Amino acid sequence: MSVRGAFDRPKRRVSVPAPMRFHDAANFLFDLRRFRMKPGTEATAALLAELGDPHEAVPVVQVAGSNGKGSTARMVERSLREAGLDVGLYTSPHLDDVRERIRVDGRPIPERAVCAFVEAAEDYVNDRAAIGAAPTFFETLTAMAYWQFERADVDVAVVEVGIGGKHDATSVADPVASAVTSVALEHTDVLGDTVAEIGRDLAHVAPADRPLVTATGDAALAAVREQAGAVITVGFEDADVQVTYDGVVDRVEAAVTVRADGPEIATRIPLPGAHQARNAGVAVTLARQVGDALGVAIEDEAIARGLRAADWPGRFEVMDADPLVVLDGAHNPDACQALRETLAAYDYDDLHLVVGAMHDKDHDGMAAALPAADRVYTCRPDTDRAEGQGVLARVYRERASEIAVRSAVETAVDDALAAAGPDDAVLITGSLYTVAEARTRWTRHPIPKRVEDLGDAEAVLDGAHVTDAGAWRMRGKGVHRVVKCRVQPRQAQYLKEELLSLGGECAVSGLNDQDEEFLDVVLMGTLAQFRRLVEKLDAQPYGLGVVADRIRAGVGLADGPDAEWPWADRTAVMGILNVTPDSFHDGGEFEAVDAAVARAEEMVANGADVIDVGGESTNPNVEATPPEVERERVVPVIERIADLDALISIDTRRASVAAAALDAGADLVNDVSGLADPEMRFVVAARDVPVVVMHSVEAPVDPDTEIEYDDVVEDAMADLRERILRAEKAGIDRSQIIVDPGLGFGKTPREDFDLLDRLEEFSAFGCPILVGHSHKSMFTEIGETAGDCLAATVAGSALAAARGADLVRVHDVAENVPAVRAADELE
Repeated sequence: MSVRGAFDRPKRRVSVPAPMRFHDAANFLFDLRRFRMKPGTEATAALLAELGDPHEAVPVVQVAGSNGKGSTARMVERSLREAGLDVGLYTSPHLDDVRERIRVDGRPIPERAVCAFVEAAEDYVNDRAAIGAAPTFFETLTAMAYWQFERADVDVAVVEVGIGGKHDATSVADPVASAVTSVALEHTDVLGDTVAEIGRDLAHVAPADRPLVTATGDAALAAVREQAGAVITVGFEDADVQVTYDGVVDRVEAAVTVRADGPEIATRIPLPGAHQARNAGVAVTLARQVGDALGVAIEDEAIARGLRAADWPGRFEVMDADPLVVLDGAHNPDACQALRETLAAYDYDDLHLVVGAMHDKDHDGMAAALPAADRVYTCRPDTDRAEGQGVLARVYRERASEIAVRSAVETAVDDALAAAGPDDAVLITGSLYTVAEARTRWTRHPIPKRVEDLGDAEAVLDGAHVTDAGAWRMRGKGVHRVVKCRVQPRQAQYLKEELLSLGGECAVSGLNDQDEEFLDVVLMGTLAQFRRLVEKLDAQPYGLGVVADRIRAGVGLADGPDAEWPWADRTAVMGILNVTPDSFHDGGEFEAVDAAVARAEEMVANGADVIDVGGESTNPNVEATPPEVERERVVPVIERIADLDALISIDTRRASVAAAALDAGADLVNDVSGLADPEMRFVVAARDVPVVVMHSVEAPVDPDTEIEYDDVVEDAMADLRERILRAEKAGIDRSQIIVDPGLGFGKTPREDFDLLDRLEEFSAFGCPILVGHSHKSMFTEIGETAGDCLAATVAGSALAAARGADLVRVHDVAENVPAVRAADELE
């Protein structure tokens, strides 16, 4: 055959399947049945075998119990991370996004990993479904957790058991350490009618060669001992591990002491309540057992830090002080009794109780256990499993002087807060579903999107998981004002109907057939259409009035707070003053105090609004600076420059250094770790100063750490959202919080440019935005040399100012001030 003839042969067309989209993968999971008629681990084990038995490659800690297992799992996970281990965490249920259930080093499983798992498991699951033997939703998610933990090569995985212990899907693994936190009458149709039967079932999680850790007592303890054999008891009289609960210290933290073999651990935990102190005792014991199992040193100091950093949303979470606002997902009588005892430590006048619960719970028992309320608001979370608000009203009618029935959680919360005086308390409880919907008041921020052409519109719609057909049809309407929100399914339907009636458009996520998930929606319209939309929503049910307020803020219809800072009406310039021998770009140049003072005076003369003094390098290749050395470097400099005509910022991740710098005359704190030191937020709150909260997975960033982002902007925002909330709960006003996307910290150069390009989206928080890009490696993307790229830095400052930066942080003030001022003139 001639060469020409070879090329002329008909070519066989090969069909290449399109990559799976996240909404298709998630819908596949959600469509799985929720319950199995016959309990057992066989279905999970078979699915894992199909995937290569990933659970056999990962050391596992199992945490079982009727109450407290999620909080305990979180305490163990955080303590092991503080000890330097890479840790997986599997919990349920989730509050906002199914990906929250599976985390590695605190980060939720990426969307693309969910897609990869479903692609690997789909054929097998469908084959099993064809004969009526498909794994359930929980069994499949459990398999995905173990699959992801092996994929991420974690050192250990901490796994919260679902129901019971013997037949739970998580029990396919052979644990290296396990616990039973508590035993109560729950799921009696599956586990047994007595606490002894339930305790015996739970105790099946006992490891083969270590004692089971338990904080349960009385009749349940005897059953646990009978099943498990060797046990370590925690938290009651004559227990092996003694726990002292010293009560609430600063509204959001409580003091605890744990005593066992070796030195005692005294720390604070962000989970108030004597029951949480017992959980902390369990966590301490488990962490030490893990160290023994893995042959690694788990220092008590690391455990103490981990306990203090182990916040767990929705578990006695204090959201505000005037009035006191508490979220707690208590959903059975024992949990409600613990909630009552914890709340008793707080002073308040009237109690406003917002309650929504699932239909299969003991409503009478829960109502009797909760504290007496002056006014009760019953409501119904947006899920088919929820009990009707009218039914709950009958339960509480003899237990409160006033009952208000509301169709939506958000409306009930809004009304309770409006009725409460500054010395009252608002308690929101009954179910984690109720808490999840209530929590959106503090966490949900519509994200403004810059859409200049059809490509931009299509990208925004794709990011909200809108189907391909929907994105193609609606992209042309997205070139005006565009905001992305996350709402309940019934709210999404109302928004779509109302905005369509006004001539706008609303695209809804492809997850819109799931009734227990929040949904992404993209609202597109003119400013006039948005103004009319929010006016109509104010009068609608199902919490849409609250959604209207969020949309007002997202599209710029709400009035912003007055501010006195230099970044209030223009882009401020923060000059970098590193008084270190080893800092990036200028290490050693200004190490001497006189040199540093002269440099500060020069930067102020050149137009700097803020001088940022740093005494520790975040370069991962240099040794860590002891706190006392850091203080010795920065305090003398700050004392000398405190009277300059500029604000003084202390660049530190340590609360002790921040306190010393503020005492010396600093005006604000710049924390590149994003408040990783648990004490930092309290130092800032007590001094009533601004704080820069930066996004970084760790600081310094280990260069070997590979961070997998689905969307670097929205992933960074999701992390910052919780950090901002933690700051607010400590008493820092949002107007005092400055957000920093963290360019160069755990991101690739391309991702840094994506953050810079989409900087306006961070305005969703209602906080000033700082950009730190000076001489960074991001500019290697355009052929520059990291550490020596002045022209690129100046261009970056102008771009940042034009994209909405309120502050830019630079080494070269004289060159960057004109660029920023020119960009400001364009607004």
